[in-house]
Amino acid sequence: MSSRLFVATRKGLFRLDRKPSGWSIREVSFLGDNVSMVLPDPRDGTLYAALALGHFGVKLRRSRDVGATWEEITAPAYPPLPEGAEPDKTPDGREWPQRVELLWSLEAGRDHEPGHLWCGTIPGGLFHSKDHGQSWDLVRSLWDHPTRKGWFGGGYDWPGIHSICVDRSGVTVGISCGGVWRSMDDGATWETRTEGMYAEYMPPERRDDPGIQDPHRVVACAAQPDALWVQHHNGLFRSTDGGKTWREVTSVKPSKFGFTMAVHPRDPETAWVVPAKKDEQRVPVDGKVVVARTRDGGASFTVLERGLPQGNAFDLTYRHGLDVDGSGNVLAFGTTTGSLWLSEDGGDSWQTISNHLPPVYAVRFAEGAADA
Repeated sequence: MSSRLFVATRKGLFRLDRKPSGWSIREVSFLGDNVSMVLPDPRDGTLYAALALGHFGVKLRRSRDVGATWEEITAPAYPPLPEGAEPDKTPDGREWPQRVELLWSLEAGRDHEPGHLWCGTIPGGLFHSKDHGQSWDLVRSLWDHPTRKGWFGGGYDWPGIHSICVDRSGVTVGISCGGVWRSMDDGATWETRTEGMYAEYMPPERRDDPGIQDPHRVVACAAQPDALWVQHHNGLFRSTDGGKTWREVTSVKPSKFGFTMAVHPRDPETAWVVPAKKDEQRVPVDGKVVVARTRDGGASFTVLERGLPQGNAFDLTYRHGLDVDGSGNVLAFGTTTGSLWLSEDGGDSWQTISNHLPPVYAVRFAEGAADA
């Protein structure tokens, strides 16, 4: 069972420790700065934090002592355009940005690949590091794919890679709005994997197009990585064949809309979502914060509400705002209103850790963390 949790927020990175007396905030790093993502690397305990500093651009920090001290390392960046080359343009004539606007996802490589990291960005770039983040390479095979210019923003002005699932046989990424992609050769080649998904926000003739699907979050079961779940803009989808085909899950309640999702690390039949009202409102259904859990692969869902506010609540949970630890029993989620809740019984009941944090962008448990 994990004993440490990191919470990336609009105004800093919070570290929480579990003691006999309960969970509490231990320390804060980068107070006042926008921390878009955090990665506690389970292989060696290194901690990475991505910052979005507006005019000063994106920054990347690394800590080898659980956040006591930090060093700045190279942040992913697009290579300069060749001399005389014109910037890529969207179908409506806009020029694609030539700088990274947000570090949206950070994931560790495989256990036998020390130092390998993957980073997804806005606008739509995937980067790979082989030296603990000292340097980064743009994955040109995906960036140069002819369909990339047809991707579009799903909330942000530009498309972005928010989900990266690394397993023993390949890498899967989720793009808003650009679908789900899979590489079986560490990024040398890619194929779309969206069969069975649909986009109800598009004209009927384009609802099945792979490159315009809007997966809000893609997660894989660690023990069975071919078991994938997607919280899509217009519903839940599940795959048991590595994303080759998807089945819509229609039993979720109180709504099929949401941004975040988590799957049990050993049981691919068990998953959690945080439902909300979609599009113009994006708040909890009926003002009630709930988590929905399935234990039968989506055939049925239980609405979990014990310990959560059940009236006049306007909390929204972002894509990376929900996490489950390696035991599959401890979960945490944070919201746009600065609330943070934690469960130690698989979601049956929740305890309030704080109602006064800055808006929460990401929560991540540190696996195997030693006291420090």
